[in-house]
Amino acid sequence: MKAPVFPTSRRNLVLGTAAAAGIAVAPAFVRAQAARKALKISIGRIPWAAGNSPMSQYMINNKLMEKRATELGYDLTIDWREYPTALPMVEAMVGNNLDIGMWGNTPITRGISTGLPISLLCVGEGHLRFLITTRKGSPIRNLQDLKGKTVGVSLGGDPQSALFQMLMFELGVQDIKDTGIKFVNMPTHAQAASVPTGVDATCTIYPAYLAAQASGTVAIANSFGFTEEYYEGPAGKGAGHMLASVKKSPFYPDGYYLHRSFWIGRNGLIEQHPQVVIAFLMAQQEAVAALTAMDAGAVSQLVKDYWKLDATQGAKVVKDDVLFSRGWSWPTENDARAILETSKFMAGNKVIEKPLQWSQIKEAFSRTAPLIRQAYERMGSKPNTSEFTRSDVADLRGRPVWEMDKWTNQN
Repeated sequence: MKAPVFPTSRRNLVLGTAAAAGIAVAPAFVRAQAARKALKISIGRIPWAAGNSPMSQYMINNKLMEKRATELGYDLTIDWREYPTALPMVEAMVGNNLDIGMWGNTPITRGISTGLPISLLCVGEGHLRFLITTRKGSPIRNLQDLKGKTVGVSLGGDPQSALFQMLMFELGVQDIKDTGIKFVNMPTHAQAASVPTGVDATCTIYPAYLAAQASGTVAIANSFGFTEEYYEGPAGKGAGHMLASVKKSPFYPDGYYLHRSFWIGRNGLIEQHPQVVIAFLMAQQEAVAALTAMDAGAVSQLVKDYWKLDATQGAKVVKDDVLFSRGWSWPTENDARAILETSKFMAGNKVIEKPLQWSQIKEAFSRTAPLIRQAYERMGSKPNTSEFTRSDVADLRGRPVWEMDKWTNQN
């Protein structure tokens, strides 16, 4: 007797085909998954500061670094950490407890001068507006009025460096002690912006100042070299007057202070996982390009919980930042020079023993410059080489870091 023949349904054919395909495809899929390296890293940011805040928030919201890392062979988990200033990040990195962080010129200078095993990655924000603030009704209306007063500022950070530069040029002193000013530490930007009891004036950053205006905080001048609304003195009355002394600054037209904050990488991470560093650099640039194309007010609302600003006020902060005026974050010669000049200033005020050498700053890029170039070349949209050396702009630029062999000797 012949064996019975059963009809084959369409469903059985589909299942059979899928099963057969699974036998062939599944191992390849598993191999692809296994080929990616699983890695967890930590990144510190300062969401209460300026351009790094919406930029890193956009990266977080859209998992840009994770996506770029996948392309480069990593299954990445990121522990994003929030810090009020750079100083706690320095402590975390010293303790080998942070992989990437965003620091200003001052802590970077300290880190390089003490031999901290860190390298510079790219510009995290720049051209931040630092303001000298006081309370409404205060007799302090200009920088000359600060002589002999008590001024609050984040000691050891960029606000201190910016404030000291403003005072030295505007008051015409070589030694900050000659101002007779007593300086008091302000642990957070918000505290400085509130001009608390015990100080006559403070130096704070633009986002914190704008949020504090409603409580009676007023400003007299900014680090770009212009007066603010409460100013009254030799330059005139009200906002928008250029202070003549700013043209004596070596950082003009950037202002009294060449502010650049950089993303910093722990050397151990850079040496062991260079592709992860490239993923970070590409993700940051992707975020900067996307935000540059957006309305500035809408960009600011990505971080309204931190800045406490509406779209109109927030747009002012976004428009100031060098990241969004450039549309790119690749470091240049003059961005690096910001660290060198800060070191000279810090040494002159006995904050560090001696200024950094230009070779030390170039060395801080030695591990990352090839990676930065790779990230730049992998990006589909990137600035032309002529963009780096433009002089018809309000920010100082120069040759990109991968051409640092052609940088001018600054020593």
